[in-house]
Amino acid sequence: MTQEHATSDDAPTGNHDASASTDDGTNLSVYRERRLAEVQHLRDRGVNPYPYRFDRSHTLGELRASHGNLAAGSETTDTVAVCGRVMLKRDQGKLIFITIRDRSDEIQLFVSKAVVGDAEFDAINAFDMGDWVGARGLVMTTRKGELSVKVSEVQLLAKSLRPMPDKWHGLADVDTRFRQRYADLIVNHDARRTFEIRHAVIASVRRTLGARGYVEVETPVLHAEAGGAHARPFVTHHNALDLQLYLRIALELHLKRLIVGGMERVFEIGRVFRNEGISPRHNPEFTMLESYEAFADYDDIMQLTQDIIVNAARDALGTTTIDIGGAPYDLTTPWPRKRMIDLASEKVGRELHPSQSVDSVRKVASDNGVKWEPHWGSGRIIEEIFAEKAEAELLTPTFVTCHPVEISPLARVHRDDPHLTERFELFVQARELANGFSELNDPVEQRARFEAEQRAKEAGDATAGTVDEDYLRALEFGLPPTGGLGVGIDRLTMLIAGVSSIREVILFPTLRPEADE
Repeated sequence: MTQEHATSDDAPTGNHDASASTDDGTNLSVYRERRLAEVQHLRDRGVNPYPYRFDRSHTLGELRASHGNLAAGSETTDTVAVCGRVMLKRDQGKLIFITIRDRSDEIQLFVSKAVVGDAEFDAINAFDMGDWVGARGLVMTTRKGELSVKVSEVQLLAKSLRPMPDKWHGLADVDTRFRQRYADLIVNHDARRTFEIRHAVIASVRRTLGARGYVEVETPVLHAEAGGAHARPFVTHHNALDLQLYLRIALELHLKRLIVGGMERVFEIGRVFRNEGISPRHNPEFTMLESYEAFADYDDIMQLTQDIIVNAARDALGTTTIDIGGAPYDLTTPWPRKRMIDLASEKVGRELHPSQSVDSVRKVASDNGVKWEPHWGSGRIIEEIFAEKAEAELLTPTFVTCHPVEISPLARVHRDDPHLTERFELFVQARELANGFSELNDPVEQRARFEAEQRAKEAGDATAGTVDEDYLRALEFGLPPTGGLGVGIDRLTMLIAGVSSIREVILFPTLRPEADE
């Protein structure tokens, strides 16, 4: 008997690398040929190894919910039809115990030769780890109290031609886990849990906004202008129109057009694309929530941000307390608000403000080992000082507010300081999680900001924006006072799921090309 037909609960059920060798030491090609021969043998006997459907009466989770309290050694007259992937098989002579798993749970199949007959028993015993099967039979519990289905029939639903990864060690290479996410999900409970949390987070965000009268919308992915954020865009070409287009780097400008149109409260959860580096915090394509609310300002949006995140944690985990830096933190705690210029000033030991001359701010940066670019103004340099010196200490949720005008081309000037804006960024665990502001709605000032962005781009800033004439035309129809919010859904999931890499929360993250074997 090979390792895949292990007879002990403690025996491994697969290999350590699904792309190299099998658990019984054979080469993958030999292993596949053996299973392909089994498939052909089934066909020769008139058995379809890939049937079209199976009529399931219960998921395994539903079965456990309805019969989980059966006493040990019980047999019922309840007939069920269940299906799942074979995760473990133990042959004990005239009995076979098979553990199957579907999306919801695991259940044991109890196969007795006396019940199914010799031929069916041998056919069931030929199933391999990883095969999908459907079973019909009576609900029971074993003497040890294991909820089981005493089967009268087991049907192969899909033959697995590759060995499963070892359920204890998973895939040996981290990149292989993400590249072969299908294999990772088969054996990695933590991965499955993470994506259950992600689903719950997104569903919660929709409920929170829907309850407040927001309307969910969809806006274009292909943009004529790459606006709404500072980022390098992906460039593409529309053949029929002979037009250069950009994959969107933000959702913002189209959503605010809808506020102009009178929709008042809108949001979108959508994929955005930024042609930049890959790191534990960055993936070139990621998921953003953006929302816009007429007649609100950035104070309202900061409260909305906390409400969204508190609700998401509660809905996904059943608690508002999460682990941050190894310590429990209750997200319902009021989050402090600190100005960016104050945080930067504290770290360099002198007051910084965007109204100061660029030469004086450059000197402060250089004296503190912070690099700057010649085309940066005082506000941009202060942001860099903040990023280099203060950001790493923002572990628990903190609203960093009042960004310089220079780095906030779409935010409204602060009502008390013309050099700052009514903008905030939420930082948790030293990374930005959300960004929002009182939206700039003066079309004349917006044009001036866009033109400053255009000059910065022409001076060498590849992440700067350009002049979006259609958006300016929309503003001229009148944008009411509006509060806007952007939340990185991937980073929010990282926070709530307690994982440190963005690749853990994206099913198929961007990776380097797979090396030829």
